[in-house]
Amino acid sequence: MTTAGLPRESRLRRPGDFAALRSSSGRAGGRCFHLRYRENALGHARLGLAISKRVSKRAVERNRIKRLLRESFRRIRHQLPPIDLMVMAREQAAGVPGPQLLDELDGLWKKLLVSRPEARM
Repeated sequence: MTTAGLPRESRLRRPGDFAALRSSSGRAGGRCFHLRYRENALGHARLGLAISKRVSKRAVERNRIKRLLRESFRRIRHQLPPIDLMVMAREQAAGVPGPQLLDELDGLWKKLLVSRPEARM
């Protein structure tokens, strides 16, 4: 039986990976999220999350946003080019219902696919 979760190799885990994205990377953003990305040599996309207490003081709210982000990425990751992504939530994300957050994330993924023609294979 296969698991529907996000595999370990599809996540950014090392502080150096996050630092590399902060220093030199492409950017995209929306009302609730800011996205940084750069190419990697691994052959698949990886996701890193940065959801600070500034977004919400309540851990339950931050965890809800993280779950939605991981689920959205899990569905699209096979269509994305081999890039590292870091998604940062903005303060507005805490009060927005889940379906609206997912719609915004879908728009961000589409921006990545449109701006990178080799990703549409």
